[in-house]
Amino acid sequence: MARFIFPLVAGLGGFAILIWLGVWQLQRLDWKEARLAAIDARIAAPAEALPASPDPARDAFMPVRVTGTFTGEGLEVLGSLRDLGPGYRVIAVLQTDTGRRVLVDRGMIGEDHHNDPRTVTVATVTGNLHWPDEVDSYTPPPDAGRNLWFARDVPAMARALNAEPVLIVAREATGDGIEPLPLDSSTIPNDHLNYAITWFSTAFVWLGMTALLVWRIRQRSL
Repeated sequence: MARFIFPLVAGLGGFAILIWLGVWQLQRLDWKEARLAAIDARIAAPAEALPASPDPARDAFMPVRVTGTFTGEGLEVLGSLRDLGPGYRVIAVLQTDTGRRVLVDRGMIGEDHHNDPRTVTVATVTGNLHWPDEVDSYTPPPDAGRNLWFARDVPAMARALNAEPVLIVAREATGDGIEPLPLDSSTIPNDHLNYAITWFSTAFVWLGMTALLVWRIRQRSL
């Protein structure tokens, strides 16, 4: 009987730990879904005036409306869209009626419209404040010669365009054939269900391996 004690303790203990990890991931899933629902509700709320000093922690996803003039300054961020294929996000400088210079993510243009003239100047932009976390160690530096970027790095874009580090993602079309890409929570990772399934699957594999080990020990003792 002593031969079975360690395998059973290790096997059942490991099974219990793996089941606990799966349950914990389900609890995290409930928390994440509630958080995503709150973000979607905030995104869809009525637009407000642009805060005097927007804060990334406090004002993320805040809906705002600003009126001003596109200065003609801007840059493009390489990207893709299901219906358009490869293209570019158009990031433009908007000088507000109060004299502030902010960044507006006007949306996406396809490669075929890369060089189309942009004639819209005066605009009222309704959108959401956003400080995307898109830059990592694999992100290439901007191509200054082509004014092409590979991620939306708000502080760096603001420095390059002499604007406030404030990005408004337009949720309505701003003209010039640019397809708006309004914010929603679909871009925020939510893998907790997959993690839970992985832990539960591993738990039952562990239990099966424990049962096999106990059976083999029993066979050797016969």
